[in-house]
Amino acid sequence: MPSTQGLAPLAALVPFMRPYWVTAVAALASLMAAGAVMLSLPYAARLVIDQGFDANDRGALDQHFLILFVLSALLALFGSLRYYLVTWMGERVVADLRNAVYSHVISLDLNFFEQRMSGEVLSRLTTDTTLVQASAGVNLSIILRSALMLIGGIVMLLFTSLKLTAVIIVVIPGVLLPLLIYGRRVRSLSRDTQDRVADTSGIASETLNAIQTVQAFTLESLQARRYAHAISAAFDAAERRIRARSALNAFAIMVVFGAVVFVLWLGAQDVMTGSMTPGELSQFLLYALMVAGSAASLSEMWGEVQRAAGAMERVVGLLQARAEIVAPALATVPSLPLHGDVRFDEVSFYYPTRPETAALNSCTVHAKPGQVVAIVGPSGAGKSTILQLLLRFYDPSAGKITIDGIDLRAMDPAQLRASIGIVPQDTALFAESALENIRYGRPQASDADVHAAALAADADGFIRALPRGYATALGERGARLSGGQRQRVAIARALLKDPPVLLLDEATSSLDAQSEQQVQLALNRLMRGRTTIVVAHRLSTVRRADQIVVISEGRAVEQGTHAALMKKQGVYAQLAQLQLLD
Repeated sequence: MPSTQGLAPLAALVPFMRPYWVTAVAALASLMAAGAVMLSLPYAARLVIDQGFDANDRGALDQHFLILFVLSALLALFGSLRYYLVTWMGERVVADLRNAVYSHVISLDLNFFEQRMSGEVLSRLTTDTTLVQASAGVNLSIILRSALMLIGGIVMLLFTSLKLTAVIIVVIPGVLLPLLIYGRRVRSLSRDTQDRVADTSGIASETLNAIQTVQAFTLESLQARRYAHAISAAFDAAERRIRARSALNAFAIMVVFGAVVFVLWLGAQDVMTGSMTPGELSQFLLYALMVAGSAASLSEMWGEVQRAAGAMERVVGLLQARAEIVAPALATVPSLPLHGDVRFDEVSFYYPTRPETAALNSCTVHAKPGQVVAIVGPSGAGKSTILQLLLRFYDPSAGKITIDGIDLRAMDPAQLRASIGIVPQDTALFAESALENIRYGRPQASDADVHAAALAADADGFIRALPRGYATALGERGARLSGGQRQRVAIARALLKDPPVLLLDEATSSLDAQSEQQVQLALNRLMRGRTTIVVAHRLSTVRRADQIVVISEGRAVEQGTHAALMKKQGVYAQLAQLQLLD
């Protein structure tokens, strides 16, 4: 996403703040009340000096100090209320923002994730939103308070001494102009820092997700060097940002407090000549310090706001990403349940990341309701692409895919996928209980339904043998289970879903003979009465299919039963001899 100037990206927070306008109004009222009390303190201090001491009246002095105490108590009350309300709203707004970003990202199509590292997306979802959270909460509170104190302090300075205030006002443009100009550089450096942090997250995520491969090939030192290089780049970017912000703060503090010292020197001359009382000078001093402190705080916060704007720009980039696979405005609603008549009619397809090579080329496949159709062919022929297109993760470049005569592009993808079950080669399990992992097949299913599905999938026995049975957490990616056990959980999930169309993507190719036999028995129960499309290499898996489709270079070059294709002595016969042997 191209970088923008100014704080425009932060405007994207407005829709998230709008539901909490009552809280915002209450916070603003508390801020105004706290500001009014704060601005009255220097005047109360002036009365103590000019009237309390000069009158030599202990009662008057006590009264003035009592007023100061009451004002301090009110300041504490309104200040803490303002902090609570603004901070709460910042936390709530960013929580809503994270929910919105996450919900949007997981609805995007596969093309989005093929072009981005998951670590980069996670960095935007966590690190960047944390920066936004600070600016929408605590930093916003400080900015509002400092701005009010700056404006109110200047007004009170004018009432106290017009001459001395004029000197202060002359200094302010000299502080703000370089601040605004140099702040743009801080913004650019902040964005660069976040980009480098995202790089480190991407590398770490990629390595941890493939930790077995890393250790098997003894790549620990190589990956450590990659990560160290990314960390070094992130540190260098952060160092440049820190230097820029330090210079900015040093300039602002030096100019502001230098001006205060100069103005106080002028005020001391006026006290010496009698044109100003000591109480007035003290009042002016307190207001000047208030203005100087507010200006310095705004200087500090400006850098933080610049960082937040850069972070929000990256978050908005995620929110603005649009899925290419969406439901049409007037989606065709099929008769449910589907019969499962699946047809690929002269389908051609190019992956967006490989537009020069056809994954499928005028491919025609027909699976009749209740049939088992096996898809075989050499690696890279386009077998898995058929399953991805049927799930409408992508749309074909040419031709059309229909189910029960309805073009998939005319259907709502969610409704389509709800009618299709899949048992992949690498089962995706979550770090939840076995019960919940199976229940993903049908989230509203009862515990009894889950147990029945596990029993039918031959998974009930090993699940009950786990330390807490069905309540046992399976670990990240199902680390507690073997390959065959994970497959049977996937089968139980598909059984629970009870879809009219079933996809098996090399569901037994990575299993040993004993595990394959157990899984195959469960698959036989699962396939009964459904249209099943099987992608497989093993002869034992495909020979019982009603129809076998041989894919080569994206085309369906042969179709028929196992016996017919073996007699033909074509591509299938060669594959059976070379690759499909058990």
